Amino acid sequence: MRIVVAEDLYLLRDGMVRLLEAYGHQVVATATTGPETLDALLTRRPDVSIVDVRMPPTQSDEGLRAALTARRELPGLPVLILSQHVEQLYARELLADGAGGVGYLLKESVFDAEEFIDALERVAAGGTAMDPAVIGKLLSSGSADRRLERLTEREHSVLSLMAEGLSNQAIGRRLFLSESAISKYTTSLFGKLGITDDNNSNRRVLAVLTYLNKP
Repeated sequence: MRIVVAEDLYLLRDGMVRLLEAYGHQVVATATTGPETLDALLTRRPDVSIVDVRMPPTQSDEGLRAALTARRELPGLPVLILSQHVEQLYARELLADGAGGVGYLLKESVFDAEEFIDALERVAAGGTAMDPAVIGKLLSSGSADRRLERLTEREHSVLSLMAEGLSNQAIGRRLFLSESAISKYTTSLFGKLGITDDNNSNRRVLAVLTYLNKP
């Protein structure tokens, strides 16, 4: 994959570049400020980017705003936010276009290189990879989509884990259920949410976006 890394801390940025290259990916650009990030995203058009939220010049939300601007210019441009902070409003805005290709992980929650690369690859493929803490923040605000009220408690649990980017097999292990049982729950919740796309991957993304992007 062709990847842009936007991170102002040298050690972390260099470490990510080395990790990505070790897994056979190509880092086509790095950025250390918000403006540099936007320029790299628009000119390089990477397969996926890793973007910190708070970057110079003001150390507020330049990185995340650069990612949002780039996705408006290039709809569906895959972006994985990797941050110490949950910016709830902007996280919701990232999900608002319904295009998928979005991830939001907290740096403190990334403990395993393979899991991180797997999350990055899911985002690049148009899926989602959301930190449980981010999901919790999003679900704690706003009013629920009426369709979500139709889901059972178990279906809510399955959908929450789906939002983290877990496969049916991984969800089954987490909930101590068989993969076939999880498949039945996902089919049921797709129906209750009115999601009828024939492509199962697209249905998962649409269900997650419905779950997270509440008005």
